[in-house]
Amino acid sequence: MTPIIAHSPHAHAGNSVARIMATVMLALVPATLFGFWLYGWPAVYLWAVAIVAALAGEAAALKLQRRAVKPAILDGSGVLTAWLLALSLPPWAPWWIAVVGSLFAVVIAKQAFGGLGQNVFNPAMAARVMLLISFPLEMTAWIPPMSQPGLLDSLAVTFGGMPVDAVTSASLLGHVKTEFSRGLDLQQALAGHYAPLEAAWGRRSGSLGETSALLILAGGVFLIARRIIGWHAPVAMLAGVALPALLMNLIAPAHYAGPLVHLLSGGVVLAAFFIVTDPVTSPNTAAGQLLFGLGCGLLTYVIRTWGAYPEGVAFAVMLMNAATPLIDRYVRPRIYGRTRQGEPLAATKKDAA
Repeated sequence: MTPIIAHSPHAHAGNSVARIMATVMLALVPATLFGFWLYGWPAVYLWAVAIVAALAGEAAALKLQRRAVKPAILDGSGVLTAWLLALSLPPWAPWWIAVVGSLFAVVIAKQAFGGLGQNVFNPAMAARVMLLISFPLEMTAWIPPMSQPGLLDSLAVTFGGMPVDAVTSASLLGHVKTEFSRGLDLQQALAGHYAPLEAAWGRRSGSLGETSALLILAGGVFLIARRIIGWHAPVAMLAGVALPALLMNLIAPAHYAGPLVHLLSGGVVLAAFFIVTDPVTSPNTAAGQLLFGLGCGLLTYVIRTWGAYPEGVAFAVMLMNAATPLIDRYVRPRIYGRTRQGEPLAATKKDAA
C-alpha cells in the first residue's frame, strides 16, 4: 500500500486537550488534598458533588444538541471546571450550591456559547460570581481549619443541612473589611488574625483554593516547567495586586494592607496560575497576557479595597475576560514578512520609496 504523503510544513505536538487538562488537575492535587485535611469529609463530598454534577450537566447539554457526549466528557475540561469551582466554594457549603454552580458553569457559561474553546468567560469564575450574588449567606459561611467531623456527621453537614453557625467565622479579607468599617485601624484588625507564615501554608478560614499558597504556587511552577502555561499572565497578575498594595501601604499603613496580606489571602495565587492562564478566555500574545494579568491584579485590588465585596478575584477575571477580544485586536504579533497591519513588507517599502 502506497503511503499518503502530505505537503510540508509538518508540525506535531505531543499534548492533547485531555493530557493538558490532566496535567493541570495533577498540579491541583497537593493543594486540594491539603484542603481536605484541613476541612474534613464535607469538603471531599462537596468536591465530588461538583464534579458529578458538571459531568451530568455537560452530558445532558450535549445530548440536547445532538453532539457526541463521550469525546467532550473524556477531554477533562468539565472535570477541571468543576474542580476549580469547588476550590472557590466554602468547604462546608450545602450540596445544592455545588450542583447549581457546576450546572451553571458547564451549561450556561460553556455549552451555551458552543462548548470548549467558544466560551467568553471563564466558566468557574462565572459560576462563582453567580453564586456569590444569588446566595451570599451560603457563600460567606467559612469554617475554621481543622474542623473535621466524622463520616456520618459530614454527610449531615453536606447533604442534611446541619446548621454550622456555631463554628462559622470570617475569612481574613472579610474580617479586615468588617473590623476596619467599625473604626479599627489596620493593625488592630489584623492582630491575632494574620501571620505571614501561617498565611503561606493556609491554616485559616477560607475556601479550598485559599488554603496553601505555597502548594498552589508549586503547582503553578510545575505547569510553567511543563510548558502548559506561560509566566506572563501569572507574574503580571501578582504584580498588579502587589504594586498598588505596596504603594498604598507606604502612603497610609494604618489604612491599607501591604502586598503580602493581599498576595497570601483569598484566591489570588490560585487565579494567577490556574484561572487567568485559561487559553480560551485570555489573550493569545505574550504582551496581551501581560496586560490581561495586570488588569486582573489591579481590578482585584480595587474591588478588595474600595468595593463592597472583600474578595474581587472572580469579578476582576470576568471583567478582563470581556476585554480579551479588544486586547487581541490591538495587541497582536506581526506575521513574518508583513507589518502589524497585515500589509506585505516589500510593498510597504516600495510605496515609501
